[in-house]
Amino acid sequence: MDNNLNANIQPPRSETELLARCRALAGKSLGQVATELNISVPASRTRAKGWAGQLIEHYLGATAASQPEPDFQTLGIELKTIPVNRRGRAKESTFVCVAPMQPSSGLRWSDSTVKHKLDRVLWVPIEADPDILPANSRVGNAFLWSPSPEQNRTLEQDWHELIEMMCFGEFDKVSAKHGEYLQVRPKAANSASLVRTTLVNGETGLTLPRGFYLRTRFTNMLLAEHIK
Repeated sequence: MDNNLNANIQPPRSETELLARCRALAGKSLGQVATELNISVPASRTRAKGWAGQLIEHYLGATAASQPEPDFQTLGIELKTIPVNRRGRAKESTFVCVAPMQPSSGLRWSDSTVKHKLDRVLWVPIEADPDILPANSRVGNAFLWSPSPEQNRTLEQDWHELIEMMCFGEFDKVSAKHGEYLQVRPKAANSASLVRTTLVNGETGLTLPRGFYLRTRFTNMLLAEHIK
């Protein structure tokens, strides 16, 4: 999808306007949304990876694209689509942002991209059962969320644990098992997409790029709280 498509849709000027767009979107199929925007629909799910999220970004007027800041820049709101099954439960973990591969020991949670991305989030559930074609997948009821003090503390603790391991070059020890809500996982097109970093012995070496993700147990908790 062309990154310039958002140029002809003005970004929302307020949370109220953004939520009004979400109400207009709820219940529509992705095929209906694509037709409204004159955008072609992938024929299969194998060709649709990332497409639904970009379609929703375009419809709602998100502006940040792949920049390390919230998608709705003037509102400070990040957009996250959640693929859900027929029971409304998240099918996969949610990507937050790329993990720094040369992290400094002086990094603070308050300055982290993870915190900035999660301070205020618009969650948009989308049907994603394998037997439903992309064009027939419906959009659910979106909701705005900010972490509660307890959620923020847990996210911060997870972030510190993971960043500390990466600061010491322990990339091979960081696995998806670490972290209660937040986890770090490889994020690469394939096993050959390596980046250079400082490893545990202090030497420079190659490793897979990583990303921060929210666990499905966390996003399912949010879905249960906000969608009745």
